[in-house]
Amino acid sequence: MSKLLQRVVPGVALVAAGSAGGVYFERHLKAPEEQITTIVDAIGNTPLLEIKSLSNLTGCRILAKAEFMNPSGSVKDRAAKFLIEDAEASGQLQPGGIVVEATGGNTGVGLAIVAAAKGYRTIFTMPDKTSTEKIDLMKVLGAEVHVQPGVGMADPQHFYNLAKRIVASDPLCFGPDQFENIANSRAHYVGTGPEIWRQTAGHVTGFVVASGTGGTIGGVSKFLKEKNSAIQVWHIDPIEGGASSDYVAEGIGLARVTPNFKTGLIDRGIFGTNAEIIQMVYYLLRHEGLFVGPSAALNVVGAVKMARELGPGHTIVTVLCDGGDRYRSKLFNAKWLEDEKLTQYVDAPLKL
Repeated sequence: MSKLLQRVVPGVALVAAGSAGGVYFERHLKAPEEQITTIVDAIGNTPLLEIKSLSNLTGCRILAKAEFMNPSGSVKDRAAKFLIEDAEASGQLQPGGIVVEATGGNTGVGLAIVAAAKGYRTIFTMPDKTSTEKIDLMKVLGAEVHVQPGVGMADPQHFYNLAKRIVASDPLCFGPDQFENIANSRAHYVGTGPEIWRQTAGHVTGFVVASGTGGTIGGVSKFLKEKNSAIQVWHIDPIEGGASSDYVAEGIGLARVTPNFKTGLIDRGIFGTNAEIIQMVYYLLRHEGLFVGPSAALNVVGAVKMARELGPGHTIVTVLCDGGDRYRSKLFNAKWLEDEKLTQYVDAPLKL
């Protein structure tokens, strides 16, 4: 059996096919091993890992979805698949079409892979804080990339506004609009949420993640709360000096309440700092062998904070959004860490 098939676990079909909308979603709920014929079919059904050292430290089971094991290496593959296939089903995306999206990087990579597999061109706009690794990868995958200055949403040069203009300029262009399009959160309502419920045998008592578009927390929280309203759902936001441009995590930070975020059922919001992110990035690497990015580290910070407050005996789930390879020029670069005055946190003990 291949490594790919070894990590695919049947059982998603237990979710009611009619619960999320018609034939399109029903075919996403069939036993996964029956579907895998293309790279797109391999998206989802990621392992749920226990971060054992943190479980021992907190007295709670700290579990994390290994989303870096998706084909393009991030949780955004799930949204990319649903955004494109939903558009195909509705007729918004036709053969020869061009997919245009504003992205912090990972959605662009996911869309580029799905689009390439289906024969579409891609154009992406993104902020200038996006890592060079992500930008280069999108270009290698054939995307046209526009990097925009880090300005406010009201500015015409904001990467989101540029994507809107490109879509309006050409009838062949389709804008998935991951921020506004609730196919994003449905990907997690139909996929990630049921997987967590099944993989914990329904014993999950807490779920915590950060958000950019709100898709993951929106879809997962809705599904889990429908299963058990007592499950605690927390949102963790990065904060540093009160300015969103100052935090090290890319693609996250709740700048506004999106339609995807509104689908969520969230009990509480908490915060994490740059220091906590860097400490956790290196803690996970050295104590668990997990090479993850800053948003994944922030999510684990949130899981530990939830465990500390809820107390021992809980089962808390979070998401490892992507791997650390996309941040070598930043988080794993001594010069960058020094310039950002973050070097002191690399070897600092966890203080959570």
